[in-house]
Amino acid sequence: MATEPALTAPETISPIFGRLTLDWIPYHEPILVGTFAGIVLGGIAVVALMTYFRLWVPLWRDWLTSVDHKKIGIMYMILGFVMFIRGFADALMMRAQQALAAGGSEGYLPPHHFDQVFTAHGVIMIFFVAMAFVTGIMNYVMPQQIGARDVAFPFLNNFSFWMTVAGALLVNVSLFIGEFARVGWLAFPPLSGSAFSHGPGVDYYLWSLQIAGVGTTLSGVNLIATIFKMRAKGMKLFDMPVFTWTTLCTNVLIVAAFPVLTATLTMLTLDRYLGFHFFTNDMGGNSMMYINLIWIWGHPEVYILILPIFGVFSEIVSTFSGKPLFGYKTMVWATACIMVLSFVVWLHHFFTMGSGANVNAFFGITTMIIAVPTGVKIFNWLFTMYKGRVRFEVPMLWTTGFIVTFTIGGMTGVLLAVPPVDFQLHNTLFLIAHFHNVIIGGVVFGVYAAVTFWWPKAFGFKLDDKWGRRSFWFWFVGFYFAFMPLYALGLMGVTRRLNAYMDQAWQIYFVVAAFGAVLIACGIACGFINFAYSIINRKKLACGPDPWDARTLEWATQSPPAPYNFPENIVVHGRDEWWRMKQNGFKWSTNYQPIHMPNSTSTGIVLAAGALVFGFAMVWYIWWLAAISLLGCIGYAIAHTFNYDRDHWIPASVVAATERKGEPA
Repeated sequence: MATEPALTAPETISPIFGRLTLDWIPYHEPILVGTFAGIVLGGIAVVALMTYFRLWVPLWRDWLTSVDHKKIGIMYMILGFVMFIRGFADALMMRAQQALAAGGSEGYLPPHHFDQVFTAHGVIMIFFVAMAFVTGIMNYVMPQQIGARDVAFPFLNNFSFWMTVAGALLVNVSLFIGEFARVGWLAFPPLSGSAFSHGPGVDYYLWSLQIAGVGTTLSGVNLIATIFKMRAKGMKLFDMPVFTWTTLCTNVLIVAAFPVLTATLTMLTLDRYLGFHFFTNDMGGNSMMYINLIWIWGHPEVYILILPIFGVFSEIVSTFSGKPLFGYKTMVWATACIMVLSFVVWLHHFFTMGSGANVNAFFGITTMIIAVPTGVKIFNWLFTMYKGRVRFEVPMLWTTGFIVTFTIGGMTGVLLAVPPVDFQLHNTLFLIAHFHNVIIGGVVFGVYAAVTFWWPKAFGFKLDDKWGRRSFWFWFVGFYFAFMPLYALGLMGVTRRLNAYMDQAWQIYFVVAAFGAVLIACGIACGFINFAYSIINRKKLACGPDPWDARTLEWATQSPPAPYNFPENIVVHGRDEWWRMKQNGFKWSTNYQPIHMPNSTSTGIVLAAGALVFGFAMVWYIWWLAAISLLGCIGYAIAHTFNYDRDHWIPASVVAATERKGEPA
C-alpha cells in the first residue's frame, strides 16, 4: 500500500514495464515491510516442512489437481480461512486507528493507508472469505445429500476454484506492489474514475473481481446442473434436504446477479482505460447508473451469502432437536420468496438519491416484505426445537447464537427500510453495525457451525468440544462489544470510514469496539487451536459413521466418504431418507461395478495462473505481457478441449475397496 507517486504530469508508460516503477514498491512503509517479511519467513518454513516430509507430490496429485468435489470444497474452506486472517487483520487495524485518533490525534495510519485498509477489508471479506466459505460448504455437502458421485462438471469445478484463488492472489499482490483501491468496497464513481483515482489501486480491484467472478458464475451453473440432473433415483425436488434447496436458490441468484456485476465492472474498466463515459457526468454519462447496477447485484449478493447458511442451520436444528424440521414446505417456499424478492429491494441502499416519495415508498415496503419469509424461517427453527430433545453441542450453540444475533440485525434492517429513518442514519455507523449484525451473526456463525457439524463427515473425527465452546463464547461476547457501540455512534450521527475525529466523547465507544475486536481475535485463535489440537488428537476424537445421528442422506456414507460416494441400492422414497433406512435395518449392497471417472487435471491451475498474469499486466499497462498471457490461456483452453485422455476406468476391486459405486459419467 505505497504512497501514490505525485502525478503532476501524465504517467510515463514504459514499453517493457508499463507504469510499474520502483516508486510503487512500499519499502518506506514499516507495516507493509514487516508483513512482507513475516510472509516470506512463513513461506520458507512451510516449504521446508513440505520438502522434509515429502508432501509436494501427494499435495499436487491428490489435492491441487483433484476434481473430487469433496476435496475442492475443503480447499475452498482453506482459502476462506487464509483470507479471513488477512481481512480480520485489516479490521483490527481500523479499530485500533479509530480508538486512538480522537481530539486531533492522527493515530498511526495515514489517511491514504486507512482508506486502502477499509476498502480491502470489505472486498476480501465479501468476495474471498464469505463467498469462499459458502461455495466450499455447498461443494462438499450438496452432492452427497442428493446421492451424486460428483458435481455435473468436475473439471469446471476445479477451474472455478482456481480462478477464485487467482483473484485472491491479485488482491494480495497489491500489498507489496503498488496500492489497493481507496474507494470503498463497491468502488462508486466518480471517485473510482481515472480523474480521481490515478494509480493502480482501482485497477487491482477491477481485475481481481472480474477473474474471481468468472469462477463464481461457472460454479453457479455447475451446481444448478448437478441438482437438476444428478439426484439419486426416486428423489423428487420436494424430497431434497433444505440445505440442497438453499443451495439451488443461491446458485440461481449467482447466475442471475453476477453477470450484472461483470457488466458493471466492464463499463467502469472502459471508462478508466479507453476514456468511455458510462459513469462520468460529462459526455452523457451518469454515475447513478453505476449505483443502480452495482446494487442490483449487491443486494442479491447478501442473500447469496446467507441462504446456504439458512440451510446449514436447518440441518443442525433438526439433528440436535431429534425431530424432523418443522414446516419443511414453508421453509422451501420462504427460500424461494427470498430469492425473488432479493431483486426488488436494491434501491433501499440509496434512498437519499432523490428518487421521490413514491419510489422510496415502493422499495421501503418491499424491503419490509422480505422480512416475512425470513421470519418464517426463524419460527420454523424455534418450533423444531419446541418439545424436542435439544442437545447444546457446539453446532447448536452457534445456531442459538445466530438466532438471537441475526434477529437483532433483521429488526435494525426493517428500521432502515423506513425512508425517513434511513435519511437520518444513511452512511452512519448504525448501518455498519446492522450489516455486520447480519453477516457475522449469520454467515460467520453459520460457517463455524457448519465446519463443526460436518468436520467428522469430512475427516472421520470430531473437533474438540472445549476449544469449540471457547471459540463460540469469545465470538459471541466479542461481537456485542464490537458492534453494539457502533449503533450508539450511528444514532449520534458518526459517519462511516472515519480515520480521525475531533469529538472526544466518541472515543470511549471506539475503545469498547476495539476491545470487542480483540475478543473476536481470541475466538478466531481458539478456532485455529481447535483445528490443530483435534488433528493431533484425532485418534482420541475418532467417531463412527454417524456421529451426530443426522437425518440427511450424506450420513449414509462412511466418514470420511470414499472417493465416489454411494452404494448402488440407494433409492429415495421421501424426505429424511437416511432416518427411514436406519429404522428399517438397511443393509449395504456388495454388487460393485467399475465406474467411469475424470482424472486429475492441472488445466485449471494453468488457466488461472494465466488469468493472474493477465490481470497483473492489465493493472500496470504491460500490454505485451497481457497479450501473451491472454493468447496463451485461449490456446491452452482450446488444446484442452481436444484432449480425450482425461477419463479412466476404476476397476471393480478398487471400487469394492473404497466401498462405493457411482454412475457412469
